[in-house]
Amino acid sequence: MTRASLFLAAALIAFSAQAQAAPKAAKPAKPAVAAPVTNAAPGDAYYQAGQAALAKALTVNPRTGKAKNIILFLGDGMGISTVTAGRIYEGQQRGVDGESNSLSFEKLPWTALSKTYSHDTQVTDSAAGITAITTGVKTRNKIIGLTGAAKPESCASEAGTRVETIAELAKAHGLSAGAVTTTRITHATPAGTYAHTAYRDWEGDSDMPAEALSGGCVDIARQLVEAPAGVRLDVAFGGGRSRFLPEAKDGKRADGRDLTAEWLKTPGAAYVTTDAQLAALDPAKTGPVLGLFANEHLPYEVERPILGEGVPTLAAMATKAVDLLSKNPKGYFLLVEGGKIDMGSHLNNAKRTLTETVEFSKAVQAVLEKVNLDETLVIVTADHSHGLVISGYANRNAPILGLAGNEGEPILAGDGKPYTVLSFATGPGGPEGSNLRGDPTKEDTDDVDYHQNATANLPSSAHSGEDVGVFADGPGAYLVHGVVEESFIYQVMRHAYGFDAQ
Repeated sequence: MTRASLFLAAALIAFSAQAQAAPKAAKPAKPAVAAPVTNAAPGDAYYQAGQAALAKALTVNPRTGKAKNIILFLGDGMGISTVTAGRIYEGQQRGVDGESNSLSFEKLPWTALSKTYSHDTQVTDSAAGITAITTGVKTRNKIIGLTGAAKPESCASEAGTRVETIAELAKAHGLSAGAVTTTRITHATPAGTYAHTAYRDWEGDSDMPAEALSGGCVDIARQLVEAPAGVRLDVAFGGGRSRFLPEAKDGKRADGRDLTAEWLKTPGAAYVTTDAQLAALDPAKTGPVLGLFANEHLPYEVERPILGEGVPTLAAMATKAVDLLSKNPKGYFLLVEGGKIDMGSHLNNAKRTLTETVEFSKAVQAVLEKVNLDETLVIVTADHSHGLVISGYANRNAPILGLAGNEGEPILAGDGKPYTVLSFATGPGGPEGSNLRGDPTKEDTDDVDYHQNATANLPSSAHSGEDVGVFADGPGAYLVHGVVEESFIYQVMRHAYGFDAQ
């Protein structure tokens, strides 16, 4: 054996001896069994409420058939913060938990957000807002029923810019149509169902400049009464008598005409001015109805005990409108506006804003109890939002019209004064000149005439441009989802009726 072979053999013997002496690898230890965790969630009230909500959501099926009727509820200026504050206020007024409360329309199963900018501005006004909703066309602020090619306050620009409304389309297909509002019936939103004008404030002839009159433009009140029978509204309820009557009859018409008398020339037509007359209407025996319950806007609900004698509620007007329109076997379109939600916010008067929101919710509930959702599409939305803000850390169940706080103590701002839960971005509640902000602890923030603070002083609070909610149920309501253009709402209604796109 060579020297090399002897060396290799010795190495192999040594390696073998080391391998035999090496300890065997230990088997991996079994993992320790975790102690059971107690889950308290199933017994929690919020958890159980979520389970119930899920079970209900799983039962919702889209109604894909055609709508015989469509009811469009519009809370003017009713942004998301107004809905939230309104639900809290309504619950607190009933003595229940406001924060977990829901307004009637918040219970509808289909929801979306609507982008409300107009053709020419980031923040829309009611004229452009309602035009988008009722025609599918975004237009310029101050304009009703015309495309964005029209110019505000330009009579000549009305030519060739007219767009058909969903109410007029419904009438053209043999359905009935109506509008109900707490404002003047000639105000921007209700006018959006029947009027076509370059300026929303041309409600009566005395509101129009000589140039517009000589140019052949027609005031909004005349447009309502003089519309051809094939497209004229069958029901029109609200305020605004002054735009229909001559000065001799306590009106504002400069042409001396009594448009209420002209309305009555239609066979079977009726004209009512009180809640009793409204209630007495027999749908089976009544033709088109004009109801004008105030010279200007209807009073706020908080003023009803003093100013509301003979004035119907929004719910009473809406349900009577449904009765009157339902006699048409082909169906109907109805707009119902809570117009003074917006007006309360313009005043920085949150109590008026919230009480009007609650009344609007009552009207929605009253109609929902009356209609068949298998054949009636109900859509609830707003034309724009307002600068209402809910801020601070008030305790759960603290008054929504009270002071912002933290752990029960008011939060003090930089000026050493507390502030209210609700405030506004702009409006008459803002500081003016050298005047400092008032101290809300020295005022009754629940008073009907209390004006919440605003950041910037303006004679009237400005609208705001964030998206608003859309709530729906009935045939075609499943199309209301996601984030949509305000003008898309028209397309949903047209499709639900089964009318072909033009």
